[in-house]
Amino acid sequence: MVSLIATVIPTKSHSLAGGAILAPMSGITDAGLRRIAQRFGAARVVSEMVACDQLILRDAEACLRAEGEGISTHVIQIAGCEAYWMAEGAKAAEAAGAAVIDINMGCPAKKVTNGWSGSALMRDLDHACHLIEATVAAVKVPVTLKTRLGWDHASLNAPELARRAESLGITMVTIHGRTRQQFYKGTADWAAVRAVRDAMPLPLVVNGDIVDTPTAQHALALSGADMVMIGRAAMGRPCCSAKYPARCVERRGRPPRPQKNVRQLLNITHGCSLRWAGKKDCDMPGSISVPTARLPPG
Repeated sequence: MVSLIATVIPTKSHSLAGGAILAPMSGITDAGLRRIAQRFGAARVVSEMVACDQLILRDAEACLRAEGEGISTHVIQIAGCEAYWMAEGAKAAEAAGAAVIDINMGCPAKKVTNGWSGSALMRDLDHACHLIEATVAAVKVPVTLKTRLGWDHASLNAPELARRAESLGITMVTIHGRTRQQFYKGTADWAAVRAVRDAMPLPLVVNGDIVDTPTAQHALALSGADMVMIGRAAMGRPCCSAKYPARCVERRGRPPRPQKNVRQLLNITHGCSLRWAGKKDCDMPGSISVPTARLPPG
């Protein structure tokens, strides 16, 4: 069965209507996948996580991760552990065309948390808020936050972080329903996200183990969130975050005639196969682009 999610939320700071949000996933949500998901109707797509210091230093891989050519609402997710780098990284992302900047305080990977970035920041909310404050003050575009329930089950402090983030200017919060210590084991606790809903009035997005329409509806009901974010379920299935009419929300059998769009999708993604070809550095500030070759008509 192919289940396609259609959800709509009205917000003051974000225009989000249509399907689910495509989660940022390192090594997965490059510009090609984001373009495809957007074409299928995803409400929003988020770049791979980009380290602020690497973006400032114009590291080639960081620039490619932040590429947003062809994305209608370009969202760049940044990560770091120092206020200076977060502020400067946010400025660089804005200069590169970001319409929204998302702060990563949820990545559980050891190479990230060992550097006191990602979900490690949930162990020091004062420092996390210092980084949020510096980032928001550095740019004019909206700044959002993605995090987890807490570091572990003994410190489920996402509600406090969300409440403090709102006071610092964050405009939307996404919560993955696991702690950092769970990584991706067990199941996401959507009901635990409701404490975040009760703590602040900002648009709230629930993430974790959402794979189809029934799980999306259940996650929304338990969490009180306004919208869902889909991550691993979209790997190989970018239509999973699509916007479709209600009568097409669930349809059994094959996806809708993909051969009609094969050539278009190849045109969208062909440049990504050349992403490393001759790419020694990147031009910043300004739009980041990758060489793109078009297929002949026909």
